[in-house]
Amino acid sequence: MTDSLSSFIGEAHGSVHSGDGPQFNFYVQAAQRLLGARERRRPHSIAAEDRRRLLERFVPPPGLQQARDRLRTERAVLVDGLPGSGRRTAALMLLHELPDDRGSLHELPDTSDDDTALPLDPADINPGDRLLLDLSEAEEARFLGVQGTLSDFRSRVIDRGAHLAVVLPHHLGYLLRSDVRHLMAEIRRPDARRVLAVHLRADGILPTEEEVAGPELAAFLNRVPIADVAALGDRIRRYRNASTADHGFPHWLAQALSEQHDQTSRVAADLKATTSGRHRALLLSLAMFHGATPDVVLAGANNLLRMLSHPPDPTPRLERADLHAELDAIHALSTSEVRFRTVGYDRAVRSHFWTYLPDIRRQLRDWLGGRVADPAMSPAVRERAIDRFADQALRVDRPEDLAWLADRWMSSRSSAHLVPQAAQALALGLHDDRHGRFFRQRIYDWSLSRDTSDQLRRVLIVVCSQTMARSHPDQALVRLHHVARRSRGSTGEEAERAVIDLSRSDDRMYRKMLARLSDGIALGLWPADLTLFRELADPVRLGGDATVRKSLATGWGGLLRRPAPEWTGVVERWLITCQDARCREPVAEVLAAGCGADTVVAGRLFRAAQEWRRKEPGAPRADVLSCLLQKLDTAQGIEPYGHAA
Repeated sequence: MTDSLSSFIGEAHGSVHSGDGPQFNFYVQAAQRLLGARERRRPHSIAAEDRRRLLERFVPPPGLQQARDRLRTERAVLVDGLPGSGRRTAALMLLHELPDDRGSLHELPDTSDDDTALPLDPADINPGDRLLLDLSEAEEARFLGVQGTLSDFRSRVIDRGAHLAVVLPHHLGYLLRSDVRHLMAEIRRPDARRVLAVHLRADGILPTEEEVAGPELAAFLNRVPIADVAALGDRIRRYRNASTADHGFPHWLAQALSEQHDQTSRVAADLKATTSGRHRALLLSLAMFHGATPDVVLAGANNLLRMLSHPPDPTPRLERADLHAELDAIHALSTSEVRFRTVGYDRAVRSHFWTYLPDIRRQLRDWLGGRVADPAMSPAVRERAIDRFADQALRVDRPEDLAWLADRWMSSRSSAHLVPQAAQALALGLHDDRHGRFFRQRIYDWSLSRDTSDQLRRVLIVVCSQTMARSHPDQALVRLHHVARRSRGSTGEEAERAVIDLSRSDDRMYRKMLARLSDGIALGLWPADLTLFRELADPVRLGGDATVRKSLATGWGGLLRRPAPEWTGVVERWLITCQDARCREPVAEVLAAGCGADTVVAGRLFRAAQEWRRKEPGAPRADVLSCLLQKLDTAQGIEPYGHAA
């Protein structure tokens, strides 16, 4: 493993970074732009704007009405159906169409963060919430564990006026317990032709009946999952946007369908016909760096041969074929951007190598890591290569290869230009339906570890903020909080800012973060918790929520025991709010509750309030001071004189 790492770290000819400074910051910003652009092209999250876009393209599948009735009468529905039938989308749309006058729509965490004992935590339910639980790729143990707590969890859902939609793992249908079967509703695959038509219409594309009546399109629509039908619509839109005015729908469709052509058999036959290691290395190098310059393809092939300890060719160089002839021999067009002549051939080559040479997958990972680390490679070629590697690694159930590369790219010896690539690799893993949970767990483990490099922590901040927060904001917040607690300097400041931004984005996130800070401040282990509390503590937001008030009081209890300069400014901000008579008593009660029966702390708070009053003498501030004194007396069990008499 060490040899593999040094083999590509040593090739990074750019400057080696220490995790801070203008150069590293530049690449962090590049990673933010990269993930931001990708998220806009991938509306797979449960964010409101993505749901609205999805609704415009949604075709209700057969069985949806039964699922809708279950959800409205039972406040919970278990959505089942064959893989590829659109179960998750159907569950999400069922929740989206419910009233949103209170609560929020969010996905339940699928990892046991911070030693949460139950597979389903009732603390994740707020009044009026619409909850999504995706178990479509769950393993047996998790599915059974969830069912064991589902009844109690549903009771809490009902008590709080919430709704729950669960996507079942169809492959584990035999494990579904009889006591929850009455909640199940099965959906079937919607009409694929209608799905395509709706997607195209939403993008302003209106083909005629004759233009969508071809046999190739019909065969495609009959065999692929609904998600692939939607993807076809997106490709047609892209070709429409990129084409010249004289090209119409038939051309856009032909181009979009050509990407789906299966060249698997042809690639297998071509590889069988040659035993040349160099020939095969060029095939894979071109497949991974398709559209790159000839020198990138050649360097990739030569490096792969060395990685696999392939014996060198003893023939003098000038007696061997040049690169043009070698590329021609593998059916490639030798231009400034080398490509295979046949559309889809590159994808089939990659699939063949990862499927039928499983014994070299680790070496392929190391090879890709080394080539991407070359600073001479253009960002666009690097980005496409990582996409292609991720497709194969995730397809053959090796998510750890992506995580390993991200970790190694962010080691202390790596070059700063690899920051966007590490972020891209983790984002691709998070988006994968089957392995997203693996990456959420791995990122959680990294966020907890003191051994995590400062460079990797900064990548985690970007990935959690830009990618995970869109689909799993609760888990993103937990991980950002752990990074903030364990980071120092600019990294700690970036993590704190990310926590603050995500916490302020939503009342549920705000409530959750205050509860976490309350618990942390009570333990007194993390200075960052006090820093975050100073920024987040709002005297008005959710002021009527008993849970929030309790969290605020606990936070103040910890903050007021710190040196006065750390909290005087925050106290003054709260006291200014108290000048509004509507807020005065509830805000003063929270401050007094933070002091409790501790007369020393109460005295420090009152002296600070007196100093604040002196800055601007007058009745408004005097009234605030009087109210605060009364609340402090009450918190210490001192009755007003009138009541005592």
